[in-house]
Amino acid sequence: MGLLSEGSPLNWDETKRYADHVRKHGIIQFLNIYHKVKDRQKDVLKWGDEVEYMLLSFDHEHQKVQVLLHGEEIIHELQNRGEKSNPNHPTLWRPEYGSYMIEGTPGQPYGGTMADFNTVEANMKFRRQEVFSLLKVNETICTITTFPRLGCHQFTQPVHEPKPVESGASKSLFFPDEAINKHPRFSTLTRNIRHRRGEKIAINVPIYKDRCVSSPFVEKFVNDDGEAARATKPDHIYMDAMGFGMGNCCLQVTFQACSISEARYLYDQLATICPIVMALSAASPFYRGYVSDIDCRWGVISASVDDRTREERGLEPRKHSKYRISKSRYDSIDSYLSKCGEKYNDLELTVDDEIYKQLREGGIDHLLAQHIAHLFIRDPLTLYAEKINMDDANESDHFENIQSTNWQTMRFKPPPPNSEIGWRVEFRPMEVQLTDFENSAYVVFVVLLTRVILSYKLDFLIPLSKVDENLIVAQKRDAVRQGMFYFRKDIYKAGNPVVDGCACTQNGIDLDSEEYALMSIDTIINGKTQTASESEESQMVLNILQSLNIPTSNLVMEWSLVKRLKMVRPSTLL
Repeated sequence: MGLLSEGSPLNWDETKRYADHVRKHGIIQFLNIYHKVKDRQKDVLKWGDEVEYMLLSFDHEHQKVQVLLHGEEIIHELQNRGEKSNPNHPTLWRPEYGSYMIEGTPGQPYGGTMADFNTVEANMKFRRQEVFSLLKVNETICTITTFPRLGCHQFTQPVHEPKPVESGASKSLFFPDEAINKHPRFSTLTRNIRHRRGEKIAINVPIYKDRCVSSPFVEKFVNDDGEAARATKPDHIYMDAMGFGMGNCCLQVTFQACSISEARYLYDQLATICPIVMALSAASPFYRGYVSDIDCRWGVISASVDDRTREERGLEPRKHSKYRISKSRYDSIDSYLSKCGEKYNDLELTVDDEIYKQLREGGIDHLLAQHIAHLFIRDPLTLYAEKINMDDANESDHFENIQSTNWQTMRFKPPPPNSEIGWRVEFRPMEVQLTDFENSAYVVFVVLLTRVILSYKLDFLIPLSKVDENLIVAQKRDAVRQGMFYFRKDIYKAGNPVVDGCACTQNGIDLDSEEYALMSIDTIINGKTQTASESEESQMVLNILQSLNIPTSNLVMEWSLVKRLKMVRPSTLL
């Protein structure tokens, strides 16, 4: 979540009153940033990971595990011992949505050397030990995507019961407000999403049907005023609060590009990889104490912050809403940003026409203008009374208000005002893993993949509608082994010039119209079965790397992509 603003949060009616003000000044702030740094070049690779953790309490006598609602106290102590006393402390800690959650990042960004890659796991281990040293007996820190009993009876420590009939943030039948971080941003966000939507959040996850599950599986809920009965679906696990999504944990990585063109190119290329890595990292089959028929949290968290009205969702004729909006604000991207991606933008894109016009008149090209104008069809969800009137030339809070609450698979991040930070891209679909080794392996793989993409001018682009189909497949049970994903056949265009961060096609002519096909993840990552000579060749290269004292564990996945998909010969790589 990053640093949190201090001040007096406005309720939904007050926030709505200033929505156009926030959008107007947010665009002015973006234009000011853009024109100051649009020509910035030659920024070096800097990157960092974000790991979200859960605090758990074990009751061995009663064989019970609960989430520990001490996140705020732990964060306070970690910050006092770390960054507040030493600016060069190796870790940074930030609050998260759940009062049982914390977020840890490296204290300083990593670079592009092998030494940097080799410190990632050690830094993650140090973070875990830092927190563990503050915990009591029978308390621990854990990296799990979803707590299996989230929303079950007495799942918190200390125990708090939900109060759906009282005036609260979520009014959930299952998730008590005490499990929400005490900072007013989080309860305000929860309450304002519910008020804007006009009803409680409704999440329905298909249940895994075995011999112990009734058919149809239908639940009846205590204290239901009828809303849950209307919202729940047969053979589905029903959840009714933002905490069931934002109360889960994930793994993210942000990296700095050398220029805006490179950032746009990487944004597009990695967008196609998001479903693949989501399926590879799938780690969340359990919801509200039940076994579900999915393996990923993405659809759950998407529904948990879906603030669209019934009109915007297309459930009622549009009378009061300005737009029909096809997705939640937590979903996949809707448009590519680079010129080479433009022809693959086959999704219908809802944009704010006035904002699009303002951006174009302000010197922004069509692709970037439509991207920003699409994000800005959303309303701000939280606003502080002290943050209404700002210095648009030197601040970006209004822009970030909208930008940071569009939680998509990829995020394109302009530099903060008056900073040395460059254009960045955030990769967001990964599920957090149980061990530091696994988490470091995933983030190192993604960063190394960006280097391979840039070095060999790779092209993973396919129509965005196919990427959306891949995202649906990625969340299905055992998608990593059984799923078939659309993927580009020819991804290597070595020797072609780069225009606006994109590799051109041969002689400027499009290749075969059948550019992509359905493939398994095994084929996407490892390629087709190697011949005996190819296998010997791969082993030879790994032997050379080892003789040079280069740790091959960090290069295996990169080498697999480069060599086994036949993009380069070993002599070229070395």
